[in-house]
Parts: sequence; structure tokens; C-alpha cells
Amino acid sequence: METKSMSVATVQDDIRGELSDVCVANLDANLRLLEANDDFLNRLGRSASEVYGQQFGDFIHSSVRDVTMGHLGRLADGSRLRFTARFVGVRWSSTRFSGRMTGLAVRGDDGKVATIVLLINPDLGVEPLWSSAKKRRPLSELDALVLEGVAAGSSTVQLAARLYLSRQGVEYHVGAMLRRFKCANRSALVAKAYTQGILTMGQWPPKVTAEYVR
Repeated sequence: METKSMSVATVQDDIRGELSDVCVANLDANLRLLEANDDFLNRLGRSASEVYGQQFGDFIHSSVRDVTMGHLGRLADGSRLRFTARFVGVRWSSTRFSGRMTGLAVRGDDGKVATIVLLINPDLGVEPLWSSAKKRRPLSELDALVLEGVAAGSSTVQLAARLYLSRQGVEYHVGAMLRRFKCANRSALVAKAYTQGILTMGQWPPKVTAEYVR
């Protein structure tokens, strides 16, 4: 079967009718940002002159940066042609935008990867990360350890023994985080922590991102 070499223009023509509210960006084989549509630039809160030529990793939130760059690296070296994954980007204003990202490797006439096309379907109703340095570090070191344990499935008794706390002490910290993040239970707390980038995605055992620990 004949394999068609796709140019960037071909990819964009194929999806142009489905691009309403979708962020589109093109990267070179070194993962530098070549071009992007207005939706993507607006989400970043930056102009084209500020971002073109920059490493795409600079615009990825630390909670998903390693995982996302791993996916992109496999596109760049030709070992994969496509991936879909969770994306969390960072704006200058210290807010984030998130969504579902699809990456496509586009080969040139020589068969090598010439560019990478990214399509990001943004989430609706995204909350800001934290608007000040104090709010961006909402967890104490002990809170972070408790949250990591909860995310790993540890029981109150197990956490109490591991952290040298009483059972009541563990429940106090868990309860305080449930109220702070407006969650009904531990499962919702873990889910929200991942969604907001507080827990690093793609890592086990779970780890709180350092920038959220005061």
C-alpha cells in the first residue's frame, strides 16, 4: 500500500473544518515552536514574537512536562507517528490551561520527521492554578506526604505509622485538604490534585510537584 507523505498544509487542510476553539501549534524536529494559531497564543497569553523559536517544554506545566516531552521525543525520532495525552500549559499570568492533546509527526520528502503538529482541545471552566506565590504553595511538607500517601492508596493506619502521627492527626490533615480543595472524599481530592497539577502525572509512587510545597 502506498504511503502518502503529508505536509503541514495537508494536515491543516484535512482538519480545518474541525478547528473551532482548537489550539494548533507546529514544532520543528528539535521541539521548538514554529507557529501557532490565535487560540493557542491567547491561551498562553503571549504574542507570536515572544514564543516562536522557544522550546515547547517551556510552556508545559511541571506536573506533566516529563511525560509530554517523552511523547514528543518519540514523535521527533520517528518511533511513533501519533499520540494523544493530557496536556497542561502555563501562562505568564500563573494560570494554566488544560485539555486533550493529539500530536502528529509529519514526514518530509526524505522520510524524516520535518515537523510535529499539535492539536489541543481545551477543557471548559478551567480554574486558575494559584494567583500568588503564597497560594501557589498551598501544602506544607506534611500535607504533601499525606496527600501522596492517600493517592497511593494508603490507609489512615498505614499513614499514621509511616509519618509518626496519630490516626486523628492523619484525619485532621486529610480533612483540612478536603475543605481547602472543596472535595467530598479522598478519591475526589486525589482526582482534583492531578487535574490541578499538584500531583505529578506519570509517576509512581505519587509525588507532589515541588512548587506546591511551602
